[in-house]
Amino acid sequence: MNTRTSRNKQYYDFAKVQKELYESSKKGKTDFKDLLEIILSDENILLAYRTIKSNKGSKTAGTDDRTILNLAESDQEHFLKEIKALLRNYKPQAVRRVFIPKPNGKERPLGIPTINDRLVQQMFLNVLEPICEAKFYNHSYGFRPLRTTRHAVARVQTLININKLHFTVDIDIKGFFDNVNHCLLIKQLWNIGIKDKRVLAIISKMLKAPIQGEGIPNKGVPQGGILSPLLSNVVLNDLDHWVANQWDTFDKTRHKYVGNDVKIANLRRASNLKEGYIVRYADDFRILARDHGTATKWFHAAKGYLKDRLKLDISPEKSKIINLRKRSSEFLGYRMKAVKKGNKLVAKTNVSEKNIKQIQQTLKKRIIKIQKNPVPDNVRIYNATVLGVHQFYKHATHVVKDFNDIEYRLLRTLKSRLKKIAKYGYPRLSEKSTYLKFYKPTRKTFKIGKDDYLFPIGDIKTTSNFNFSQSLNPYDNKEHFEWDKEIVTMMKSRLQNRSVEYMDNRLSLYSQQKGLCAVLKIPLPAEFVHCHHKTPVELGGTDEYKNLTIVHVFVHKLIHATRPETINKYIKLLKLNSMQLRKINQLRRLCKLEKIVID
Repeated sequence: MNTRTSRNKQYYDFAKVQKELYESSKKGKTDFKDLLEIILSDENILLAYRTIKSNKGSKTAGTDDRTILNLAESDQEHFLKEIKALLRNYKPQAVRRVFIPKPNGKERPLGIPTINDRLVQQMFLNVLEPICEAKFYNHSYGFRPLRTTRHAVARVQTLININKLHFTVDIDIKGFFDNVNHCLLIKQLWNIGIKDKRVLAIISKMLKAPIQGEGIPNKGVPQGGILSPLLSNVVLNDLDHWVANQWDTFDKTRHKYVGNDVKIANLRRASNLKEGYIVRYADDFRILARDHGTATKWFHAAKGYLKDRLKLDISPEKSKIINLRKRSSEFLGYRMKAVKKGNKLVAKTNVSEKNIKQIQQTLKKRIIKIQKNPVPDNVRIYNATVLGVHQFYKHATHVVKDFNDIEYRLLRTLKSRLKKIAKYGYPRLSEKSTYLKFYKPTRKTFKIGKDDYLFPIGDIKTTSNFNFSQSLNPYDNKEHFEWDKEIVTMMKSRLQNRSVEYMDNRLSLYSQQKGLCAVLKIPLPAEFVHCHHKTPVELGGTDEYKNLTIVHVFVHKLIHATRPETINKYIKLLKLNSMQLRKINQLRRLCKLEKIVID
């Protein structure tokens, strides 16, 4: 769960509802029957609107050519009544089909629902996700709050290093999203605890929303739908628990082969149980086993379960058993193998060959763009790309070698393309430079223009990768925030009519403040960041570092607000304490504006 989502819930007072749903489900409740009333609450509708609005895709039109901008024009009371009326006799509109290129040259189909249907799906997600989250298996990591790809990779590393499991069953589900069985999915939602038949009926209608140019689907969940990731996890949750119940969560102490003083080794040797552990990220999963025989049993058992219970086929050419002592397995962009280190075998992780090629191709395009137009914006996009791949792959044990290789392969391109517009050498930087927040000036790099340095591709160190803490409650409303990832998004942004100094100082300040709002002291996702001039430009203020500060967009609006209704609106939204109000009034005084007084 990101900070933006957490903050939205605070504004619309919905965090408590989600926490109660989650905790009830976690304690074993399986009969949630009055969910539609919660879904149709004003707070949930407004939260769904705000969540949709903060998504970049909100300005992408569906088949009705409407976007979030059309919803924004509505009067709030009318808007709420319209959405509630829509669900009384819900009939989803046709989904727009688009195709996006995949790295292998093929295309991935995406479905874009209309903006109203996206809003409805978000309303359902807000309520259903806490219930389902409590029932999901610990070691599925895709499309879930707080969890990322690195947690899935860390789990596989642990199973190799600690559990000494060196065989992996790699199974690829053939066309998973296009082949989900609708009837089975509704039944699985019922078993999880979604027992409001009105809600299930609407979800069934969502699944059968006509696809433009293709008609009404009889199976599958559309990639691109807001509710689809949750539904895909519901489908495969049965697989997770079935595999886990074979060994991981099976109560071994009650088995006839295991006594109080008898080792689990007896169970491995004498029982028919299959030792194995599943790690899943969306539809990509691995089952780790101790030997080839057990791995073979798992391969056939998993294949049979998918076919017989979930009505899904596997891809024979992509599904295989791998001995990690001899060959590598690729998982989520990482290449993993068990190698000798001293007297034991440990997980060696690299960037996968396919992803190395993708990184090279992307950076080469960015370099050519800089050559053709060596402006700060293009340098920022290049740097954001470098920082982004560093952040994603920094947990690989051999990431240093991989990125040194990438840098070596691109060095000729860099030199030949930039020789007329760049200088190559050690960077000379001011203490407040954004560059120094991420890299030391100890490696040669290219200087574009007056003071724009390219981030060095090979300057990366391995960072320890820790397992996800299963004790975390995703609905405890605590904010988990990685500001250094948000700055990647900020670096790609282009603000019109802003100076190079302003854009660079904006990044430096965000970095210096560790992504926190100067007034609220809460983490700021990139889309909520505003850079405020303490002394406004119209009063003689400049874009220099000391005249700027990073604040939440609502704080920025309140600082400059003059109309009483606007001031009251943001005071109510922000729920300021006395210290925060004092800070805002200090900033307003510099803008020559009246002090805000709260009765």
